Amino acid sequence: MSAAKPAKPAKAAKAAKAAKSAKPAKAAKAAKSAKSAKPAKAATAVAAAKPMRLLFVCVENSNRSQMAEAFARMHGGDRVIVASAGSRPSGTVNMKAIEAMVERGYDLGKHRSTGLDEVRGLAWDRVITMGCGDVCPWVPAEYREDWALPDPRDLDPAGVRAVRDEIERRVVALLASVGIPSQRSTR
Repeated sequence: MSAAKPAKPAKAAKAAKAAKSAKPAKAAKAAKSAKSAKPAKAATAVAAAKPMRLLFVCVENSNRSQMAEAFARMHGGDRVIVASAGSRPSGTVNMKAIEAMVERGYDLGKHRSTGLDEVRGLAWDRVITMGCGDVCPWVPAEYREDWALPDPRDLDPAGVRAVRDEIERRVVALLASVGIPSQRSTR
């Protein structure tokens, strides 16, 4: 994240100069104007926002949680720190999920299936489980939610796309609920 640029002191300096050279009534007005000069709000707000730490968990970490991680990266950009993991990782990302995400312009082939041991002990703001029920162990977080979604592993391409699209919808809604607008348009 880049540091915020300091506000330009032009308005305050101009008002202070006017206060020195003006008559008493105008000087008071110019001094008041100099006091009310404020730094640029947008740069300050962006610099002050800390990224949301987000973890998606499913059983194999090969379909749903991988797609959710990808959508969080696509829509959240540098406003999120995101990972995904599985309670029993398969070791590979499902080719159906890779193909479905290529249609959205994201190469899921660069991802790898990881286990919860790799993310245990890290601080998470939100943990989203993906319908894995009792197989998803408890991971500490400020907020937890379960998205009961079908596993697209055995679905046909249309079924995989339907799950993918629902995951994207939910990720965009989750980010919006914490004030992170999407950095890309949804279809």
